[in-house]
Amino acid sequence: MYVSKIRDVTTVSVAKVPEARLEWVSQALCRTTNPDELFVRGAAQRKAAAICRHCPVIAECLADALDNQMEFGVWGGMTERQRRALLKQHPEVGSWSEFFEARRKRRRRTG
Repeated sequence: MYVSKIRDVTTVSVAKVPEARLEWVSQALCRTTNPDELFVRGAAQRKAAAICRHCPVIAECLADALDNQMEFGVWGGMTERQRRALLKQHPEVGSWSEFFEARRKRRRRTG
């Protein structure tokens, strides 16, 4: 059977990435690593999370992953399981960036 119908092509608009996100992403230590190293299972996740340990934008990365409910990979030094647990612990959080910023401010006042 030969099909000669031409289908309509739908244009998909790509959302612009917020400038603030571009700023922190460009500073991420993992930007120069093989992305496959961050999307691993089991004990290899600890090794992947070690890449994040000294990253200057670890908090921004984690907040972004939590805000966007990234299911797979290591983000902001946390594994999939750790992020799921954090989301369950704090279902009331609307913005993880704001949550972490408020936490930092409290620590500065008390420390």
